[in-house]
Amino acid sequence: MDLAVQVKNKNRNMKIIIPMAGRGSRLRPHTLTIPKPLIPIAGKSIVQRLVEDIVKVCNRKVEEIAFVIGDFGEEAEKTLLKIAEGLGAKGNIYYQKEPLGTAHAILCAKESLSGNCVIAFADTLFKADFILDEKKDGIIWVSQIEDPSSFGVVQLNENNIITDFVEKPKEFISDLAIIGIYYFKNGITLRKELQYLLDNNITDKGEYQLTDALENMKNKGLNFSAGKVNEWLDCGNKNATVFTNERVLKHTGSMISESSVLKNTEIIDPCFIGENTVINNSKIGPYVSIGNNTVITNSKIERSLIQNNTNLMNANITKSMIGNNVIFNGEESIKEISLGDFSEIK
Repeated sequence: MDLAVQVKNKNRNMKIIIPMAGRGSRLRPHTLTIPKPLIPIAGKSIVQRLVEDIVKVCNRKVEEIAFVIGDFGEEAEKTLLKIAEGLGAKGNIYYQKEPLGTAHAILCAKESLSGNCVIAFADTLFKADFILDEKKDGIIWVSQIEDPSSFGVVQLNENNIITDFVEKPKEFISDLAIIGIYYFKNGITLRKELQYLLDNNITDKGEYQLTDALENMKNKGLNFSAGKVNEWLDCGNKNATVFTNERVLKHTGSMISESSVLKNTEIIDPCFIGENTVINNSKIGPYVSIGNNTVITNSKIERSLIQNNTNLMNANITKSMIGNNVIFNGEESIKEISLGDFSEIK
């Protein structure tokens, strides 16, 4: 192949940048020991599901996946690089040492900001049936919602081009909420606009915001289109994460590991049951995800997330989230609980 053609094809490959340095304080106690994007939903971490869904809508090979993280530790970094490798992409790790806003987080990965780029903040999942049109200047993923007052929204003209960005409108302007995923045809242009904000100390409430860069790019003549998703799933807090688990299982159906052991147990679909998990005398489901090496005895569990190496006895729970290495001996009355890693209730 001619060298010029090789270079052209490489430039058309896609990059995905995932800012995920936040501490996930709304999902505590589950994020005290594990970063929120690495919490499993039906057997796969939030961030793995996110990048897999982005790859599905991309019309190009994803060349690189860059993760912008905090001090997550070596094990978490290895997990992230493995996710990229599993999708046939090069993985890169960047660090955001201070929470200085969305624009600052993206700019921490400035060495990867070139060519076609998708930016996706790692606390959301989506379902979409469109294919990304990389010829557009930019695409902003949006979802139609009932109450847009707590979100940034966009207004569109008759050609589906964004005319205005409005943050948390007090009066109704639009019901198309920005879900935190963006496509840019030219990553270098985005990098320059982000750098401009930092160089000129342009902040909102002390933070450098991506929406300011978007507004500047729009004013310079770039056209941003809206990419409407079919479903937007939030993982911001316990209740939202439990609901997201329910919706993911509804799409995937039941997945029960062959190495799991079920004795005198009823499974109500859909459920996820991980490897080497043992369940005795219990009723599980619907919409329950259980990790690996967990033991459940004499329990009734529905609409809940239970992680790895946990031991539950006499539990009667719903809409609950239980972490890793938990010991829980419950009671007959139904409960809605949230237990972080290494909790013990006997």
